[in-house]
Amino acid sequence: MPRALNAQWHSLSFAALILRQILDKPLDDETPQSRLKQIGMMSVLYYMHQGNQPLNLSNIMELTGLTRGGVAETVDQLIKRNILTETFVKNSMGRGRARQFEISPEIFEKLRAFHVT
Repeated sequence: MPRALNAQWHSLSFAALILRQILDKPLDDETPQSRLKQIGMMSVLYYMHQGNQPLNLSNIMELTGLTRGGVAETVDQLIKRNILTETFVKNSMGRGRARQFEISPEIFEKLRAFHVT
């Protein structure tokens, strides 16, 4: 299969997997609106991941136009679901701590299970 088609299938598979992970397993304290925000946020984070952009609050805020609290609220739900992982790194000034995110390796493992060569 041509490389471009592989990338399209991978993106489609990722979107479908995230959709199922979020809609099929609602958390006790979330609303349908919250689930839709999580799906949208994962689309943004996947786009950033594909572009090798660091997944941190500042970059997400810049791309989406959301406030820090708006980003953190949605990202925290994704961490709770184990779709994202979080680490703390030094901030850009080198003095404080900043939250850095990564799409969970388990998500990519599940995608590999669907991949047919």
